[in-house]
Formats: sequence, structure tokens, C-alpha cells
Amino acid sequence: MRIAGMQKNSFVDYPGNIAAVVFTPGCNLNCYFCHNRHIINPKTIDMEYDINEVMRFLDTRRSFLDGVVISGGEPTLQPDLEEFIIKIKGLGYLVKLDTNGTRPSVLEKLIDKNLVDYIAMDIKAPFEKYNEICGVEVDITSIQQSIEIIMNAGCDYEFRTTFVPDLNMNDILEIAQMIRGAKRYVLQQFRIPQKQKGIEDIRLYRTPHPPHVFAETISEIAPLLELCLVRGVE
Repeated sequence: MRIAGMQKNSFVDYPGNIAAVVFTPGCNLNCYFCHNRHIINPKTIDMEYDINEVMRFLDTRRSFLDGVVISGGEPTLQPDLEEFIIKIKGLGYLVKLDTNGTRPSVLEKLIDKNLVDYIAMDIKAPFEKYNEICGVEVDITSIQQSIEIIMNAGCDYEFRTTFVPDLNMNDILEIAQMIRGAKRYVLQQFRIPQKQKGIEDIRLYRTPHPPHVFAETISEIAPLLELCLVRGVE
């Protein structure tokens, strides 16, 4: 299991719980607004954490932490993800998995084995805009399958979308219709990532949507979902 980053405690990444966050390297998408771009190419990682050291740390924090969040990059690309989760569960932790939903077979396997307690899936855009927003060609069927698997999983979950300037209220409404009846949907503010070498995408410098657009959008989609939340809007 490759780990390219770690946050020793977080009060916001796992709703209702205090959690450590581990970040896996590598991603099969290329979203221009990614804040973890420095780890999405496994070949350019500056350093990695020793898995045994990570497990020892988690063992010593069991009296303080409730869970572990596995984020990325895209964790489902890791071939030994299941083995890693089993070790974490063996310490008594809850496990939250962050995913882009491109590998539904991995999600289904983890769910069937009761290895995840919470899943957060990013829905990047309406299906017709996925390739544009993600910077690569995306298998939309996989995204659709992951949505269905998660909504029927029986564990806690949320879907979330970063409300980048490329998206408008109608786009978010279309996403809400795609996940109609979902337990929890989070609309996140677009934040310009720290300047990163080789990234000059002009879209990074567009003005984020103002708070009133978030409020109007939430009022439109709220009837379609059990709970709608906003993150990162002041």
C-alpha cells in the first residue's frame, strides 16, 4: 500500500468523527482544480510513508481517533487497498473512503465485505461535461454504476461536487437529478490550488461563484435530496 501523505488528525474529513487521513498516490483523472496534484503522478512523488510506521502510529492513537479516511489521488487504484483496510479495521477503526467512482467493481467488493463505513464520491459534472472537467476521457458507465452501488450499499455516504466556474446552476440541478433521493449531497466551493509547476490552465484564475449563487442552487436542488450541504463558502 503506497501512502504519499498523512494528516494525523482531522475534525472535518469524516463527519461526526475524529480521523486520521492517509493520501494514496496516483489518479486516473486530471482535474485542473485538484489540490493534491503533487501526488497524482506516482513517478514524481518526493517521499512516501512506510506502511508499518503508519500502522504503528494508528495503533498508538486508538484512544483519540475514531476512524481513518483513505483519500488520494484515487485509492481504488491501489492493488492492496483491501488488505490495508482489513488492518485498519483490525485496530477497531471506522473507515471512510474517498473516491472518484471510476472503479465500481472495487467499491462493490469492499462494500460486500463490510470494509467501509462511509463513502464519499466526487461527482465532477453532468455526464456530458465529464471529460471537459476531468481532463481525460471518462467511462460514464462506471460512474453510473458507482452511484447505484453506493446508494444501495447500506453504509453512510455522500456525493459531492466542486462548484467550479465551468459549472452553472443547471449543471448542479442535473447532477441532483442523477442522484435523486441521495442521503447527502455536498456542494463545495472552488478554491485556486497553490501554484504548481507546469500547470498554467487559465480556468484556475476564474472567479469562484459567490455565496448567493450557492444559496440559490441549494434551494433548487433541495427537494430532490435528503440533505444538501455547502462547504467552503464564507
